[in-house]
Amino acid sequence: MDADARTKARSEDFDMDRLEAWLSGAIDGLEGPVSLHKFPGGQSNPTYRLDTARGSYVLRRKPFGPVLPSAHAVDREYRLISALHPTGFPVARPCALCKDDSVIGSMFYVMEFVAGRSLADGTLPEETPEARRSMYTQLTQTLARLHTIEPASVGLAGYGRPGNYFERQVGRWTKQYRASQTEAIPQVENLIDYLPRTVPEQTRTAIIHGDYRIDNALFEPEGPRILAVLDWELSTLGDPLADFTYLAMQWALPAGGGGSGLLGVDFAATGIPGLDETVGLYCELTGRDTLPGLDWYFAYNLFRLVGILQGIRKRIIDGNASSDKAEAAAARVVPLAEAAWDFARKAGAK
Repeated sequence: MDADARTKARSEDFDMDRLEAWLSGAIDGLEGPVSLHKFPGGQSNPTYRLDTARGSYVLRRKPFGPVLPSAHAVDREYRLISALHPTGFPVARPCALCKDDSVIGSMFYVMEFVAGRSLADGTLPEETPEARRSMYTQLTQTLARLHTIEPASVGLAGYGRPGNYFERQVGRWTKQYRASQTEAIPQVENLIDYLPRTVPEQTRTAIIHGDYRIDNALFEPEGPRILAVLDWELSTLGDPLADFTYLAMQWALPAGGGGSGLLGVDFAATGIPGLDETVGLYCELTGRDTLPGLDWYFAYNLFRLVGILQGIRKRIIDGNASSDKAEAAAARVVPLAEAAWDFARKAGAK
């Protein structure tokens, strides 16, 4: 390992000698030396590329410092990808899970490195209309495929709790928000009152990703095919509409600025399927006749995102934020709370 990389690792509180020894014993064929590089971005579980003499891997660990209860469960991520990989669903190959905190200071797991493209700009400006259409079609097809896998058939029958998923999640994110709250935001208080009183009926249960969006899909280096779906930290068993409506929010948020939003895009010119077409394809692939109104689900999804970003804001205050982009993410809390309340009002909130 070169001196710069080892210095960086030590600055992250990694004992590289201990890590290399553990990797060599846990992964067949792995040979040192190991170099480590932290991926930029990512507010949840710090993620690193590991380069070795015989290939590259990815390491995901819990964040440094104190974390909220039930958050950052990397062992659940590892269990999930271990269940899905044998089915051919596009996830990275799992390699090893380490529950011994003494190796790098927390639990972590290692998976294969998949060489692909993560694309954050929902308009896909560098792609052709044909490629854009194919990429968005695959996003929907891949999600539908996930939602039609029977959990028990892959050993995930007990991966989530019974009962109404949205009811549990509204309660969870309310608690997470309260645990990291730094100021009073009226729109959040309105949502905390409104959402639990209006939870929709759950008609299906499926494996859900929990954060399914375009930049958590890894596309092949020079083509439209999805090689892997990333970041399963929030995965569970629940209402598949949580995943689909979270993806569908792209069509409800303004395009521009490099974000995922598609509102205002000329779909005919760009090749990107419109929301109605996307809903139709998802329904066809999952055996649904139609979907309910989306505004309540958009309000919920933005409320959940507010809870996640408020956690980042609190970690900034505590000095534990995992990315230099954390402050920009935290600054989105109030605007997203306002947008969430706007959707709630469209859904009937007073």
